[in-house]
Amino acid sequence: MTIRINNLVLDIDEDIELLKKKAAKKLRIDKEDIKNFKILKESIDARKKNNIKFNYSVEVKCDNEKKVVQRANNKDVKIEESVDREKLIFGNKKMEHRPVVVGMGPAGMFAALLLAENGYKPIVIERGEKVEDRTKSVENFWKDGKLNLESNVQFGEGGAGTFSDGKLTTRIKDRRCDFVLEEFVKAGAPEEITYIGKPHIGTDILKEVVKNIREKIIRLGGEVRFNSRLEDLKIKNNKLEAVIINGEEIPCEVLVLALGHSARDTYEMLFKRGVFMSPKPFAIGVRIEHSQRFINENQYGKFAFHPRLRAADYRLSYTSKITDRAVYSFCMCPGGEVVAAASEEERLVVNGMSYYKRDKENANSAIVVTVGEKDFIGDTPLKGMEFQRHYESLAYKLGGGNYIAPVQLVGDFLKDRVSTKLGSIKPTYRPGYEFADLRRCLPSGVIDTLKEGLIEFDKKIKGFASDDAVMTGVETRTSAPVKIERNEKFQSISLKGLYPCGEGAGFAGGIVSAAVDGMKSAEHIMMEYKPS
Repeated sequence: MTIRINNLVLDIDEDIELLKKKAAKKLRIDKEDIKNFKILKESIDARKKNNIKFNYSVEVKCDNEKKVVQRANNKDVKIEESVDREKLIFGNKKMEHRPVVVGMGPAGMFAALLLAENGYKPIVIERGEKVEDRTKSVENFWKDGKLNLESNVQFGEGGAGTFSDGKLTTRIKDRRCDFVLEEFVKAGAPEEITYIGKPHIGTDILKEVVKNIREKIIRLGGEVRFNSRLEDLKIKNNKLEAVIINGEEIPCEVLVLALGHSARDTYEMLFKRGVFMSPKPFAIGVRIEHSQRFINENQYGKFAFHPRLRAADYRLSYTSKITDRAVYSFCMCPGGEVVAAASEEERLVVNGMSYYKRDKENANSAIVVTVGEKDFIGDTPLKGMEFQRHYESLAYKLGGGNYIAPVQLVGDFLKDRVSTKLGSIKPTYRPGYEFADLRRCLPSGVIDTLKEGLIEFDKKIKGFASDDAVMTGVETRTSAPVKIERNEKFQSISLKGLYPCGEGAGFAGGIVSAAVDGMKSAEHIMMEYKPS
């Protein structure tokens, strides 16, 4: 039993050490009577830019908690009963072979971790390299345009989120989220991710975190194989019998399919093998860059560079009155850079990335527009994927090849003219950029909606659609273009033994939600089978 206190407020210049004193005052006890004190949540209230405050929820332990709460008689003070993590349920069925987990992104990583912790000794298959080697491959690509098709920003240990901002925000309400954050902290992430309002790890720290989780899986009896691609499935009577990995047949009756949203050759193989999937809507657009100074000043006013405040972010959305499509900011990266995120030859994709300190000169965000089945050509579930490929190919050609990205200033985009020189914002994309007309690598409905959205966003953040802001194309990998359909037991509806999960299977939208989905898949496996 503990006491939870909400709405503890600190002015921007008040020291965080005052929190305990303020908590004691709300409880009407002495500060020394508090035995344990833990911050549960921190958020910034910047609605009044000249009076920014921090709002906290904390957990307190003391003697006679119920009496203390009654005496406090405050709506912000309440008793919190201890809630243990739900007990895992184990089945009695014998598993003839070790479970196989395909993908070492968040879903696969946490499915494997849970299985390993409970004695199932999973084999984890990852087509890309371990994160140390993957980093070198990615840096080489950004430097000279030499793409490693198997290990890049999309493929490799940690998944696509490793080379992003390491955002840990999620809209799902699930106690497993706490487990995920706690494991990240144990693996080297800063403890603040468990309580700040918009937690992130950053690419630099996330690399070390995923390596430490990999080593934990191995210590617990799991096996992790890198440079190992799922090539095929061996199926008999709609039941999984084996997987083919780099030409090797590995027998298994349980496969956690935690592929990423860019594993297009795997989607094609699954479709060929009759695994039921359906096309899914996603979004397409560009990356926009402003100076981080501009974003800070807009969001924080006179406190823009106060040492207590982190680099400011934003979240924008609008539904077009002309096209009825949604346009919104996505994966906003304060103090970051726009990165080359291609995974196929002669197809260009951009993404955003930040390090933990978020101290680079530019802020960037995807500005994307929803697309769906009405926009796709064809009658297969992979038609959304082919739609992505089409516009990535156009972007590659528009940049002139070698993964040079097409860029355009916002002012010129709104006036339908190719830019000829930069203003105050320098593009961060590597290996290079070329001025171009971005309309040539975007669908017409998306172009019109982007223009309308930029003008509307400028009303919310004055200067957002300034002439100097830079747009880089094209962003297509906002989410998976398919959903691999599954039943209530998390198994494929068409193939027994296949457990599709995570973002690539169409069931999650970020690091934490993907990790939770992977855990749920592992739990359903454990419900049916007993440990090795």
